[in-house]
Amino acid sequence: MNEYRRVAVTGLGAITPVGNSVAETWDSLKNGKNGIAPITLFDTTDFKAKLAAEVKGFDPSLYMERSEILRSDRYAQLALGAACQAYEDSGIAGSVEPERFAVQIGSGVGGIGTFEIEHTKLMEKGPRRVSPLFVPMMIANMAAGLIAIRFDCRGSSMPSVTACASGSNAIGEAMRMIRHGYADAVIAGGAEATVIASAVAGFVNMQALSVSEDPDAASLPFDKRRGGFVIGEGATVLILEEYEHAKARGAKIYGEVCGYGSTCDAFHITAPHPEAIGGARAMTDAMAEAGYTKSDTVYVNAHGTGTPLNDANETKVIKMALGDEAAHSAYVSSTKSMTGHMLGAAGALEAMACLLALNEGIIPPTINLLEQDEACDLNCVPNKSVRADITLALSNSLGFGGHNACLAFRKA
Repeated sequence: MNEYRRVAVTGLGAITPVGNSVAETWDSLKNGKNGIAPITLFDTTDFKAKLAAEVKGFDPSLYMERSEILRSDRYAQLALGAACQAYEDSGIAGSVEPERFAVQIGSGVGGIGTFEIEHTKLMEKGPRRVSPLFVPMMIANMAAGLIAIRFDCRGSSMPSVTACASGSNAIGEAMRMIRHGYADAVIAGGAEATVIASAVAGFVNMQALSVSEDPDAASLPFDKRRGGFVIGEGATVLILEEYEHAKARGAKIYGEVCGYGSTCDAFHITAPHPEAIGGARAMTDAMAEAGYTKSDTVYVNAHGTGTPLNDANETKVIKMALGDEAAHSAYVSSTKSMTGHMLGAAGALEAMACLLALNEGIIPPTINLLEQDEACDLNCVPNKSVRADITLALSNSLGFGGHNACLAFRKA
């Protein structure tokens, strides 16, 4: 397990549908606060889906100058805000050589809001009205670029773009960069801002979204009534740091990223593999790297989207990876029941939830779980958080394109 350099998490930042800070977000998750509400960011009159998990009251001017705000998409603003929180939380300033400081920020689609605005201008007013900043505001690497510029990170600065697995892949690849000596610290996480008309229309028309108009009966992971996910937005960023470096400077350590699995189903553009082999292998790879044993008390923060196919398939994934007996004794919950599906940011938020669950011994619940599906027959922590002294936390992310990622965390 310790053949390579250990990787500590020394800073956290979060701007989410249930809070604009780590403390507020975690308090909401522990207490089962629902971040889903009617969409306010566009007119839903002609839309089947009326609900989303929006970030509320976000003020980018807390983190950026006005000129920067005007030159950046909302997804990048959310990312930079969360990164500023994490950087300050870590106290890492001045302790890492710029050439040894890297960035990995995942996003499923990047600046899709900018794309919608500028394409509308093109269609309605002609090509001369398209902003000269259209391309730099739209591209999916710009959140990583802005964070690197802000904190003078001259190592590798890259986006992970693997749909719903983007945030998890960003953290996993960041772990590997440190573990194998390519960086001493990495700012890693995910950001997404897709609560826009074109994205919602696209997801609705592929029958992926819940069309419930009741916020408490919309995002329903593992429930018989589930009918699709609720789209969300936000950002979560972690500071990953080589363990001995963090220890030497007296950093607060939230835990260790001690395992990572990344696989592909190579099966279908949206549907999971019916035999669950890719997801299970991502889990077993992460568990092996983390030194899993049957004596571990395990928490799995499930991908748990609330779509009919995903939740039953993921139950199969967890059973294949842990074995039937250990799977039934593990704690499994989906925080997407509260945050909706933050797409490329989801894995990063769920990684944070795993770390804080390990620290506090509190498992966040799956809220609104009233009629648990027999096909999802694990301990899904219904409706209220529970106390448990867990030793290993696993975070699953399963993305369109067959992308599977699993992160494993332990206490430091």
